[in-house]
Amino acid sequence: MATRWGICGAGKISHDFTVAMKTLPPGNHQIVAVAARSLEHAEEFAKRHGISKAYGSYEELAKDPGIDIIYLGVLHTQHLRVGLLFLNAKRSVLCEKPFAMNSKEVKQLISAARENDVFLMEGIWSRCFPVHVEVCRLLSEGTVGEVKVVKAYFGSPQLHIPRAVERELGGGALLDIGVYCLQFVLMVFRGERPESIHATGVLLDTGVDETMAVVLKFSRNRMALCCFSIAAALPNDATISGTKGTIRIPSPMWCPTHLVVNGKEREYPLPEPSLPLNFTNSTGLRYEAEEVRQCLLKGLKESSQMSLADSSLLTEIMDEARRQVGVVFPQDSP
Repeated sequence: MATRWGICGAGKISHDFTVAMKTLPPGNHQIVAVAARSLEHAEEFAKRHGISKAYGSYEELAKDPGIDIIYLGVLHTQHLRVGLLFLNAKRSVLCEKPFAMNSKEVKQLISAARENDVFLMEGIWSRCFPVHVEVCRLLSEGTVGEVKVVKAYFGSPQLHIPRAVERELGGGALLDIGVYCLQFVLMVFRGERPESIHATGVLLDTGVDETMAVVLKFSRNRMALCCFSIAAALPNDATISGTKGTIRIPSPMWCPTHLVVNGKEREYPLPEPSLPLNFTNSTGLRYEAEEVRQCLLKGLKESSQMSLADSSLLTEIMDEARRQVGVVFPQDSP
């Protein structure tokens, strides 16, 4: 039986997610409804993607009994409010990254999921890519010995995009793209809490971070360095250096199709999209959709590939990095 999806939000990422779903067997995944802030936008989206039901409010989608899981593709400043709407309606949710604006909000979402006994996962799609799954396998086998240094870079000029630079829209490099670098580090170190966090950065006039560097120190003298920017292009790769070798994920490290293990390259091609995409390699969103399906089939309430504990720790690290650099959002007020 197909997993029945409801799409919340008719923006760019919801478009790409819907296109990615078309690369999966229709007998396994079916998008049955879409909701937007206006019925016009929802109907336009539904027509373009062949979705049978369109709703002009999120409340209507929450009440639809024929849905197994909601894909939450609205702006992250709205994740708490809209996420709670669905969770309290006893709907399982796959929530786009970043999970929420801060740890306080993330705890509220996790609590609501547990109180209502429903599935919840942060959509860190990178974790579900075959390349990242293979990296975890290689690390567990000790392919590079003991990991000593991890580096991750992500830089993409976005100063012309209001969503990326406006404080009220949750802008800044950290929440938009830095989250991918930090989650990669946590994946490599298996969700271990760092012993220390040192962040420095440059702020825009709007009060959000334009560029940030974060150094994390872990137990046994292991280190990680992350650098991300919405003002400049960076190498956008990631490297894991161990006592016996190196694993490198070439650009784009957050949605990769290549892997270099001790100098030898491997390729993991993606299926072609049926419609133009807004973001790089977006058909790779199929992997997190399939992970969600497998979790639901097993009756799980969270995914081991991106656990709620990992999401909590990731947000705590981002909170501390923002505190050190001086990025404060309205949602941080008591």
